Amino acid sequence: QVQLVESGGGLVQPGGSLRLSCVASENIFNFNIMGWYRQAPGKQRELVATINVGGVTNYADSVKGRFMIYRNGAKNTVYLQMNSLKPEDTAVYYCVASQVSKPPYWGQGTQVTVSS
Repeated sequence: QVQLVESGGGLVQPGGSLRLSCVASENIFNFNIMGWYRQAPGKQRELVATINVGGVTNYADSVKGRFMIYRNGAKNTVYLQMNSLKPEDTAVYYCVASQVSKPPYWGQGTQVTVSS
């Protein structure tokens, strides 16, 4: 059973930065895509950023230029560097990992709150 463990969330002021980490229980290159989603209160879960096995990244328009997804294969970890945070970035952030023809795996989520 694949496990994804997120960390790095917290309370930050507008304009601040946070780095989220997602540690996988197996080699992250076993997954064709890994990424981050978020869900704000009363809203649907939405895509934030993804990185595929080849290293190609994809971002939601709302975070382009502010967030960066990257990985460290030696640590089986995918990161989300979040800069210039805004109150509307407040949400629970979830790590996701997918393999071909299998349901995606989800982490438990980490809370990010942007507030002064």
